[in-house]
Amino acid sequence: MSGTPSTILIRGGRVLDPGRGLDTVGDVLIRNGRVVAAGPAQTGRADLVIQAAGLVVCPGFVDLHTHLREPGLEHKETIATGTLAAARGGFTTVCAMPNTEPAADTRSVVEFVLRRAAEAGHVRVLPVGAVTKGRAGRELAELGELAEAGAVAFSDDGSPVADAGLMRRALEYASAFGLPVSDHCETPELARGGVMHEGWVATRLGLRGQPAAAEESMVARDLQLAELTGARVHIAHVSTAGAVELIRRAKERGVPVTAEVTPHHLTLTHEAVAWGPDGADGPLRYDTNARVNPPLRSRADVEACVQGLRDGTIDAVATDHAPHALVDKQVEFDLAAPGISNLETALAQVLTLVHAGLLDLPALVERLTAGPVRAWGLDRWVEGLGTLREGAPADVTVFDPDEEWTVDPTAFASKGRNTPLAGVRLRGRVVATVAGGRLVYAAERVGT
Repeated sequence: MSGTPSTILIRGGRVLDPGRGLDTVGDVLIRNGRVVAAGPAQTGRADLVIQAAGLVVCPGFVDLHTHLREPGLEHKETIATGTLAAARGGFTTVCAMPNTEPAADTRSVVEFVLRRAAEAGHVRVLPVGAVTKGRAGRELAELGELAEAGAVAFSDDGSPVADAGLMRRALEYASAFGLPVSDHCETPELARGGVMHEGWVATRLGLRGQPAAAEESMVARDLQLAELTGARVHIAHVSTAGAVELIRRAKERGVPVTAEVTPHHLTLTHEAVAWGPDGADGPLRYDTNARVNPPLRSRADVEACVQGLRDGTIDAVATDHAPHALVDKQVEFDLAAPGISNLETALAQVLTLVHAGLLDLPALVERLTAGPVRAWGLDRWVEGLGTLREGAPADVTVFDPDEEWTVDPTAFASKGRNTPLAGVRLRGRVVATVAGGRLVYAAERVGT
């Protein structure tokens, strides 16, 4: 970016850096793409000064689960539009999932993603390689080749690795490169045909449900395989109380497992399918924008996910940003593509937990920054990632935890307009994002 200021001073904000245990009112000084100081008040000249009084200043958010759709599905999203949406949402590093066309199962696709991100990306992109060829679950991809090309983890994304023997070999092979395998935990025989959570709402709507056991049985299998092999398994988008408890017990006995949860599984229930995000009774909506996989679950499941995030059973908040074209959602519910476009609403969604007293702000920031970095060991690729320590890359997010705004999908930077939150009033918003020392997003209200 031409004309990028070499020195940026973010002045007078609440500086929160959970990775270093820092929580103080002060400044963040950036020079030549690196953090020079964070905390104490700074003096001297800066090319750009951002006035942050009353705002939170923290490390840039890190997303372990983002769909950028490129190559092959550019009508849904591109690396350019997806990373701009990330910047607006405060995310300075996103891990690009491999369900592209072709899938990221070869060196050439991983290298393409890195090259396009360097050319057109607004924030850092770290590619995730496929576990199996074509994400078909039949034959392992060349994991060593993918690792050499720059993959930071392996996943078949929305396709579970259903074959236990294949999953065992994947874990063993991935461990040779020190990389985790992230699995979409879903037992196909139990989940097949289910389009939402199996419960009373599905019964009322006349839709086929997907039981919690579909997720929990696969989580149990993966935990056993991780214990057997000693390899690192990551449970993607946890959604059920049973899964949270299985992960909690596994961590207690030393199984190398990490986990993530999405903003929607922390804040929405299956009632959103019928009546919208407020869950208020009224005309049935069959809202395809609330169709996700895994599906939105019961209130008890949401509460268990929040507790798991609070006590550290769940390591990270990950968006599972899944942009779709209008034609993918404006169909019968059974035919709608699952997914929510939520990079730009994620922070405000999870801040509802803070405002409700269910999670403290430093813990939330930790699960968006140091937590995901630690889960996947991402500082192996980017030293200092997820912190504001001296010399770390200047990835900084500035947000107002109290600003109220109304979600307008037509104003999204993402090509994906698919959100069940359209018209919803949220509290908390990103006002500035610095990625690698570049100001990649600034709201009009930012004072300099």
